[in-house]
Amino acid sequence: MFGLSKLFSSKSVQKQPILTALAGYRSAAFAVGIDEKFIKSIESKNDKSILLHLTLPFAALSEMPKVAAFVSQQLNQAVTINASIELTEACKFKAIKHIVLIASGKGGVGKSTTAVNLAGALKAEGAKVGILDADIYGPSIPMLLGLEGATPTAKNDKQLLPFDANGIKAQSIGFLVPSDDATVWRGPMASGALTQLLNETAWGELDYLIVDMPPGTGDIQLTMSQKVPASGTVIVTTPQDLALADAQKGIAMFNKVNVPVLGLIENMSHFLCSHCGEPNHVFGKDGAIKLAQRHGVPVLSQIPLAIDIREYSEQGKLIAMDNQAAVSETYADAARLIASMLYYQQPHHNSVAIVITDD
Repeated sequence: MFGLSKLFSSKSVQKQPILTALAGYRSAAFAVGIDEKFIKSIESKNDKSILLHLTLPFAALSEMPKVAAFVSQQLNQAVTINASIELTEACKFKAIKHIVLIASGKGGVGKSTTAVNLAGALKAEGAKVGILDADIYGPSIPMLLGLEGATPTAKNDKQLLPFDANGIKAQSIGFLVPSDDATVWRGPMASGALTQLLNETAWGELDYLIVDMPPGTGDIQLTMSQKVPASGTVIVTTPQDLALADAQKGIAMFNKVNVPVLGLIENMSHFLCSHCGEPNHVFGKDGAIKLAQRHGVPVLSQIPLAIDIREYSEQGKLIAMDNQAAVSETYADAARLIASMLYYQQPHHNSVAIVITDD
């Protein structure tokens, strides 16, 4: 940071209390507070309120009202925040900043539903997002995004155009193979199909590309993990002992190929009783927490077994993008934490000048 004394020349706004308040804010995504380099400018309004312009380096827009409320309380002064997202790190693949693999040790744990809703949550948090359906043998992204039967179009002789679903760019083998046909491919052919889809789709600029991996930890998954330049992976499990045992295998596989495990998502974590509202742990309790503690990774979210998730999925809608749905916050929490971890695991050297103006 340079020239702070000149940039904070306005007498109507004192810089230090604002910086102290922002630095003192704590949450899962902002575990070390909000750095002053995130501040683009500060405006002092005629009504004595303060408007902070922030440029966030990871997807976390929905948390800004909480930040504004915290700073307002600390300063005893009305504060509002106008924020945008701008990832500063170099692209990992073409014009894609981060590729995140969504994996599971076994099928039937809700991996694909989790993947599309994480993509939706990241989009809702202000990011440019795509999703690649790499589940060669059971592609379900077309159905989950309401794109069943859609026919892909080519940008040119070498590239396919991704589909657009609520602002999310999507590609799947399910768009190329009839849904009632069995995909009978050996490992090399299946992994080659993924590489082709990844390379020959005109993704454009993306902050995050979510990859819905095939379930399991066999040769196909290992080959895919090695071929995709991933920033990290998220393991989806349920609280059941069998699912947790397979999730353990997934963690071991990604450790072997040096893909960082960002954390676990415990799907179907509990069922909320419609009469008393109390959680019912029908599949066991705290299994993901114990597994995560064993490997030193966080539990990113505990998603309930909710009828709303099924209903939205069957309609080709993303519950994570409906902020009126109570369960959407569980996906938002996970999305912000994933984005935060991807940012803080990178080396950063950029500074942002802070300008104070009077309205």
